[in-house]
Amino acid sequence: MKSKPGIWMIGDLQGCYEPLRELLAHPDIQSDPDAQLWFAGDLVNRGPDSLATLKAVMALGDRAISVLGNHDLHLLAVAAGVRKAGKSDTLDDILNAPDAQEMIDWLRHCPLAHYEQRHLLVHAGVLAKWDVEKTLELAAEVEAALRGPDWKAMLQKMYGNEPVYWKDEFEGGKRLRVIINALTRMRMCDSHGHMEFSFKGAPINNGQLMPWFDVPNRAIRDDTVVFGHWSTLGLMIRPDAICLDSGCVWGRQLTAMRLQDHKLVQISCQQYRNPQGS
Repeated sequence: MKSKPGIWMIGDLQGCYEPLRELLAHPDIQSDPDAQLWFAGDLVNRGPDSLATLKAVMALGDRAISVLGNHDLHLLAVAAGVRKAGKSDTLDDILNAPDAQEMIDWLRHCPLAHYEQRHLLVHAGVLAKWDVEKTLELAAEVEAALRGPDWKAMLQKMYGNEPVYWKDEFEGGKRLRVIINALTRMRMCDSHGHMEFSFKGAPINNGQLMPWFDVPNRAIRDDTVVFGHWSTLGLMIRPDAICLDSGCVWGRQLTAMRLQDHKLVQISCQQYRNPQGS
């Protein structure tokens, strides 16, 4: 009897095509050709080949599920004309491609959260007040706006650090901004669970500031949140939280983990390191 296809969860790619190609050719992943591949977001930007990376993920078809990361949303904003490209961006090859619109539309239809087998995949984190059901509902609000005819106008409201907390009464741009910031940008929170965006280094927990996954009384307790976004945290495996951003674009490693048994496949990225990624 043929075994059920597995699920491999993969950390931030950030335009690093060669490590992705090497990962997909790894015997452990090749041995399960029907396996689902979950990508933790930030498919593009900063690395040397955003175009090939994005096309490779798209070519996986239904096998691939990628949540949107902050760099993916930045690409959408630049494509929409609501944000200028930054000096360290490596997005021109996508924006200037003849099929650029097809790639932009594909990204617009990616989710912000995905849940299966008691694992919740997001790019950055989940606010302490949100359980799995609430997270998926709020993610769906942003997804609907991104897939709608006014998606460019929605992206104009995305930028800013305020509010840093959640209230069900929030509406409009304020509401969408909190959802996007939590799911794609958050790393640290204060003791009240309010987001703190200025801290980007390795995590600390001094009672005043702490990683979002250490905020007391989190609503998600019996499921595992899988995320990327935090290369200075690196690979972290806990029953309630798994970080898969092991700094591929910074010349460290690209990490994949099999959901069913936590088997790891890691690709060294030192030889592929992009000088811009530092």
